[in-house]
This record gives sequence, C-alpha cells and structure tokens, in this order.
Amino acid sequence: MSLEARHISFRYRESPVLNDVSFQLDEGRFHALLGPNGAGKSTLFGLITRLLALQTGELLLSGQSLRRQPAAAMRAIGVVFQQNALDLDLTVRQNLLYHAALHGLSRREARLRSDRELARFELADRAADPVRRLNGGHRRRVEIARALLHGPSLLLLDEPSAGLDVASRDALNRHVRDLCADDGLTVLWATHLIEEVTLQDRVLILHQGNLLADGPGQALCDAHDESSLLHTFNRLTGAPKP
Repeated sequence: MSLEARHISFRYRESPVLNDVSFQLDEGRFHALLGPNGAGKSTLFGLITRLLALQTGELLLSGQSLRRQPAAAMRAIGVVFQQNALDLDLTVRQNLLYHAALHGLSRREARLRSDRELARFELADRAADPVRRLNGGHRRRVEIARALLHGPSLLLLDEPSAGLDVASRDALNRHVRDLCADDGLTVLWATHLIEEVTLQDRVLILHQGNLLADGPGQALCDAHDESSLLHTFNRLTGAPKP
C-alpha cells in the first residue's frame, strides 16, 4: 500500500509544526523518516492515524483520501507510537486479543493470528507473562505484533527503539526490515538516530517542520557531495560536522 502526503501543513495555535510537506511512499519498502526531536515526526504520525485533524493538505492511501474514507484507512494501517501503549498488567496474549477485538476479529481468528505473530517475533514462550515482566526490547516486539494482527499494509513506527540498548535496537530494526522483504509491508520508521538508517534506504529528512530531502540514502549523499548520511544530514540542517 502506498501513502501520499500532499502539501501538509499543521500548527498548534500560533506555532507552525509542519510546513507544506509532500511525499509518496513506495509499496513494500522500508522508509526512514529522519529528524531530530521536535522536527514534526510525531505530529505527522498523528495526522496519518487521525489522532490529529488535518488542517491543510491531503493524505491518500493507495489513492483514497483518509479524510473521506477514515474507517477503511485505519484498517490498512498498523502503528507503534513512541510511548508504550501496552497494558502492563495484562499478559502478552491478552494484550493481543484485546487489540484484535477492537478490530472486530472473532476470538478464534484472533487467537490464530496472535499465535502466528508471537511465533514470528519469538515470543510464544512469553504469551502468558504479564507485560511488565518483559524487557524493553520484548515489549516493542509485542507492540509490533499487536499492530500487525489486523493485517495492515502500512506500518508506522514512531521512534520505536527509544529506550532500548544497542543490541535490542538492532534486532528490532532487522525484524521490521524482514517484514518488508517477507510480507511486502510498507514501513515508515521515524527516528533521530542516523545509525538506524542505511544508504540503501529511502530517506526522508524532516527538520523544523520542513521536508529537506527525500530519496535513496546514497543518492542524497552523492547529490550533496558527502561521504555519509550523517554529514549529509548535518549539511542540510546546518548542524556542525562531528
């Protein structure tokens, strides 16, 4: 599923947060939305998931307006927000089943899909554990498994590695990339950590509400005559080179 943003602008009272942002995601590909904290990444996610109302511009899923067909759009989107949204006192399986019920899945179908996702994320042996017993990396895996239960075509992840150690962060990143390769899932991974992005990724650089660049990481480096994404990012945002 493709996502297209057309001339998205948003402000909180008198403070502009997004300024005429336009882009289109490719189906079945990993996209990195790279920007520092406060760049507008979470606001953009809020607009795509309809937690925030569009003020200016249009968002389209495979050509269909989110504004005109919100229910269909929400069925096609899975999302993992920066703040953990699991119920810590419920078990891993109970968290998944509750989410499935919200999407209208039968209990039998919910259990089948839950078992499948738990196996895929190597969490089957933790299904009966309360979520509060899990470490941060495992909690993130549960959140992604939950986001995939209803069979979305587009997965949004807002700073999904926040608070994780390096090993857990790398493992989570690999898991999500495998979803693109194995299932053809379209992914938008928002991060401020350049080490989570590769030169082969499609990279969107957001800074102070403006989309400064959009393209394959290597092509962006070549276009700005830089040797790395870090140097390219610093040049575009005006940050000093390390």
